[in-house]
Amino acid sequence: MARFINPFSDWGFKKIFGQEINKDLLIKFLNDLLDGEHHITDLVFKDKEQQPEAADMRGIIYDIYCSTDKGEHIIVEMQNRYQPFFTDRSIYYASRDIVNQGVKGTVGDTHIKWDYRLAPVYTVCLLNYDVGAHTPTKFRTDIALMDMEDKTVFSDRLRFIYLMLPLFSKNEEDECENDFERWIYILKNMSTFERMPFQARNAVFKKLSEITDIAALSKDEREKYDESLKVLRDYHATLEGATMLGRREGIEKGRAEGRAEGRAEGRAEGIKQSQLDTARMMLEDGEPVSKITRYTGLTKEEIETIR
Repeated sequence: MARFINPFSDWGFKKIFGQEINKDLLIKFLNDLLDGEHHITDLVFKDKEQQPEAADMRGIIYDIYCSTDKGEHIIVEMQNRYQPFFTDRSIYYASRDIVNQGVKGTVGDTHIKWDYRLAPVYTVCLLNYDVGAHTPTKFRTDIALMDMEDKTVFSDRLRFIYLMLPLFSKNEEDECENDFERWIYILKNMSTFERMPFQARNAVFKKLSEITDIAALSKDEREKYDESLKVLRDYHATLEGATMLGRREGIEKGRAEGRAEGRAEGRAEGIKQSQLDTARMMLEDGEPVSKITRYTGLTKEEIETIR
């Protein structure tokens, strides 16, 4: 039986990264992710549900939505299943956050003045599915607006970081060289651990061990976790069922195509043999090659092989 929660269940992910009481975990994760670029000292969780601008537009519900002490907006998402337009979706979400920073309305008869200064929006996506034949070929992909010629950053107002977890290749504790890699190693393997690694190295991993220990969950938390885990398992079972069904259908289709191809090849071989037999008899009767080709459809070269 698993000792620690599955961080890729919806409840488990929010338990680790989406609670005010545990926000030091998210701060540490983001600082390790952005090591050398930014240092976050505090953050505030914002309303995860962004209302649409009009009644006929879709609202947005983020997994985790926060702002840092320096004013950056950060969206953190966990995705368990492949979506063909996921990058478009993440761009759309980030763009909506940019648009929502605009000043709307009027004060009396005077329009509100706004200088278009924007807070940077960071989107961090943890993708926990088998990439298979899809385009990503590396674990981490960083996207920013840049100059196409000299590759310098044009604006830091939009930043996307995609972490393709199946492509993280370090499978042993001692392979991890920094805390960010230790985070990813733990997240990938947490539900299989009997003990939480790296606790002696960093207190944040000790706290992670404490809050994710299934035995320490309250009755209400356990019920919510079990329901979230059921949803995750049902998804994987449905996906596996669809894969198996696709394989069976592919095998049956292959067999049917093979039988049809075999029949077609058999008919073609029968026709060819009949043509050769006719040509052989016509040759024995002394008929000219030009006449034999006309009657049988064989080429002169084919007829020469049976002389």
